[in-house]
Amino acid sequence: MEVALAPRQGLSPQWNVDDLHPRRRRWQQRVDCRVGFSGAANASGGVMLGRKFEVEHVLEAQQFDRELLEGIFGVAKEMEAIVEGRSGGGSTMLKGYLMATLFYEPSTRTRLSFESAMKRLGGEVLTTENAREFSSAAKGETLEDTIRTVEGYSDIIVMRHFESGAAKQAAAVSSIPVINAGDGPGQHPTQALLDVYTIQRETGRLDGIKVGLVGDLANGRTVRSLAYLLAKYDGVKFYFVSPDVVKMKDDIKEYLTSKNIEWEESKDLMEVASKCDVIYQTRIQRERFGDKIELYNQARGKYIVDRKVVDVLQSHAVVLHPLPRLDEITTEVDVDPRAAYFRQAKNGLFIRMALLKLLLLGW
Repeated sequence: MEVALAPRQGLSPQWNVDDLHPRRRRWQQRVDCRVGFSGAANASGGVMLGRKFEVEHVLEAQQFDRELLEGIFGVAKEMEAIVEGRSGGGSTMLKGYLMATLFYEPSTRTRLSFESAMKRLGGEVLTTENAREFSSAAKGETLEDTIRTVEGYSDIIVMRHFESGAAKQAAAVSSIPVINAGDGPGQHPTQALLDVYTIQRETGRLDGIKVGLVGDLANGRTVRSLAYLLAKYDGVKFYFVSPDVVKMKDDIKEYLTSKNIEWEESKDLMEVASKCDVIYQTRIQRERFGDKIELYNQARGKYIVDRKVVDVLQSHAVVLHPLPRLDEITTEVDVDPRAAYFRQAKNGLFIRMALLKLLLLGW
């Protein structure tokens, strides 16, 4: 059974077929894409795209406001219904579309969830898993030239890069949508979207929550993006728990203060855990320390979520982690129902399905 996707009303103008990139224009005129998409037929018998999505590229968390977030979360629930509600767990709404994944850094969950999302919606994938070593980048090709080339082969690009700001650099020269799947220590907006979606589903609310961000807060792009997104909500308070060498950077603190969001630094994980609705643990990232091994060793293992920490959590609270983990959450915590990090990872599929649908077809 196909799930009908209702267009979001009153937020943006209807796409005109003449405004589309030529590849998407040709796609719009095809008849065989009807299966799985409940758009209205145009005069030529093709499927009308929905209302245009408000962002052309997904680059940073600041692009989204509360209304847009709620719309995305609504589509994500529809995507979950597609996956869970029919044999085979998919749709054909993106049949004929190609997604290129350019990953200049290692990834398991992000790359596979994007590829799964595209395939579950009927699209195809072109992938480069280690573009830093096994692409023309190794020969000295610029990122801009790579993007201009790859856009000729695909309809949307998902990119992870080791340099902060690389996604914006790519989007500046791309005529097709670019999704930032993590840019060095910069941002990871799709992770933040799935994190907020998970918090809402697990705790039932976003306003008034208390969130403990733990671990590598200086280099962790996930915590930066999450702070930007949760600052959209009322009465949120952050607790920053980290070793001194990886404390939250001043730009995030200043941003939160400018939005009247409370934050507090603490060295006591147990006390913070007892107060919070969400404990968001992160890995100390060895790859961000370069040759400063002594600093990495100072930071690693200082704050660990174990059974003792979980025992002081409130009954409704949850433990999240963007994964992969090393030893910062002990495996004994996995069986506790408040350990939501694997459910969190699964939610990434639904959020990324939603984004692909919205960027390529609209509301």
